[in-house]
Amino acid sequence: MSQPAAVLQKPDMADLPAQHPATPRSPAEARARYFNSGNAFNIKLPPVPSRLFTDEPARALAEGTSTGFIPCDQSDALTCGFPATTPLMLARYAVVEAGGRFTADLRATGSIWYVIAGRGQVDCLGESLSVAPGDAFLLPGSPVRITAGAEKLVLWVVSNEPQLALNGDLPPDEARRPVAVVHYPAAEIARQIDIIYDHAQNGETSGIALIFSSEPQAAARNILPSLTLSLNTLPPGEHQRAHRHNSAAITLVLQGENCHSMVDGARCPWSQWATLVTPPGAPHSHHNEGNARALFLIVQDGGLHYHARTMGFSFLE
Repeated sequence: MSQPAAVLQKPDMADLPAQHPATPRSPAEARARYFNSGNAFNIKLPPVPSRLFTDEPARALAEGTSTGFIPCDQSDALTCGFPATTPLMLARYAVVEAGGRFTADLRATGSIWYVIAGRGQVDCLGESLSVAPGDAFLLPGSPVRITAGAEKLVLWVVSNEPQLALNGDLPPDEARRPVAVVHYPAAEIARQIDIIYDHAQNGETSGIALIFSSEPQAAARNILPSLTLSLNTLPPGEHQRAHRHNSAAITLVLQGENCHSMVDGARCPWSQWATLVTPPGAPHSHHNEGNARALFLIVQDGGLHYHARTMGFSFLE
């Protein structure tokens, strides 16, 4: 009696390499690559590291630091070919020596700046701002000239340069700029915080925070189309309850003694002017065990997620 023929097992489509066209008839056809449902969705990218940058602000504030940028760069850990703090955002400290001048031309839709120390003048697109400690300002993607006063000027800046680098985009031109130059003086920021504290929060409110926007972005409540900026506060002895969201967050600690954050189960003790990276989706909370109000500035790629309907915000306690 004859035995049934052996059933030949097909190779797994997931093991196929990228397929090339068999007989391309033009350079355009030759550039094509073909994948399948087995090998197209199994890309393993490294996660966004949670990290507390403390050496960078120390260098920025140290005596003798030269004019220029000090990046909070995690591109090696992210395996991307351009400087990045998170996949879509880049944070830096900027130093301008006393009486010096610094010119920057960021390849970004726009950039968010905060004055840590010193006073100076900012010139961009024909507008001039006099800036001082505690001021924040927004600049469109255009050359900027920053001039320091009698003391060294130290700033913190976050942009969406990695987002444009990923897409190979250029900053928007005059006809397409989604933002203008905007100045948020420290005194007005403090006034706005007082207004918030005069009102109650409900059970769905995520902490006590001031959200920065401008006339062109007011409908979306963003500061840039893809980025959000908030100044979060914590009264003494309180904490912002644990939560998560799909946007990555970059936080600048403005003030807060005996404060810390919990990020994905790890305790991150605060130090003034440190930059904290909260990975997307990571459970996190902020805690004030001191005797004074805590303040921390947070930039997120939340505008992108709000637009895509993928924010995924949820409380965990």
